[in-house]
Amino acid sequence: MSRVLIAALVITLGAAAQPHAQDAPRAATTASAPLNLNAATVAQLETLPGIGRATAERIIEYRQKTGGFKKAEDLMNVRGIGEKSFLKLKPLVTVSSARTVAP
Repeated sequence: MSRVLIAALVITLGAAAQPHAQDAPRAATTASAPLNLNAATVAQLETLPGIGRATAERIIEYRQKTGGFKKAEDLMNVRGIGEKSFLKLKPLVTVSSARTVAP
């Protein structure tokens, strides 16, 4: 084998073994419990696929203005989240009271 071919093979195999950066947040979210829209932080919301900082901030703003999400479908009331985006997010989010019970 030529050195060029070997080098190309090593680069290809090395790249295939490493996860893609854009897949990392999605993998982290799907591996854990669904994210509670009524308690999530901006940083947590940004781990959802297709949710950047601006959209995460709009989610929190909507939550504060409306007193919280009543159902996951309310997410479509946030500017920038349509039905197509929501369908990707639906299995990754949940809605429950943001209040926690003290031990």
